Amino acid sequence: MPHIHIDAAFDAGNIEVQSISGAEARLTIRRDSHSDFFQWFHFRVSGAKGRDLTLHLTGLASAAYPQGWPGYRACVSADRQHWIRATTSWDAEAAGGTLTIRHMADSDICWFAYFAPYSMERHHDLVTRIARQPGVAYARLGHSLEGQPIDCLSVGDGPAQVWLIARQHPGEAMAEWWMEGALAALTDPANSHARTLRQKARLHIVPNAYPDGACRGHLRTNV
Repeated sequence: MPHIHIDAAFDAGNIEVQSISGAEARLTIRRDSHSDFFQWFHFRVSGAKGRDLTLHLTGLASAAYPQGWPGYRACVSADRQHWIRATTSWDAEAAGGTLTIRHMADSDICWFAYFAPYSMERHHDLVTRIARQPGVAYARLGHSLEGQPIDCLSVGDGPAQVWLIARQHPGEAMAEWWMEGALAALTDPANSHARTLRQKARLHIVPNAYPDGACRGHLRTNV
């Protein structure tokens, strides 16, 4: 059987291939730029259909939060829309701490990630969609080091000034999924809780504070 192929040269991609043998691979997570932090991973496997993939992520005892690996299950998707949890095991003694992901692939390409990724394309769609809603004001707070806009959406007429900021740590993709739900609720005219919040406060929402780090597949740092 031919070897599988593993790639991570895309939005939020992060993995380094140490070796591949058939449907088994040894991998490491790339550290953040100018930093010892690492935990976020996101990669795709091709040539996978009908094969029992065994993926060993090694050296993880020195990750930012090694206590997060026991009991953890990696995310996997065949279509990048629906993410499920793969069978995952942790061995603190093997190869400096090894997370082993096992998955029987039913499609030729499958994607693996630390959490379900929130892409920059989805971010731009979110900001554009919410900025068009009645009562929402958009502001560009500035640019990242790589020139990406730092987006802010404001809603409400109350005296309290409330800031909601996500992805100060860019690898926390789940925070921007939360922001998507929060923005949907806050702009829903039928949501009584949101109506009360808008009456009591002016809410300023920054869905992604570190877009450079998010694009580069970092856990804690920008470019």
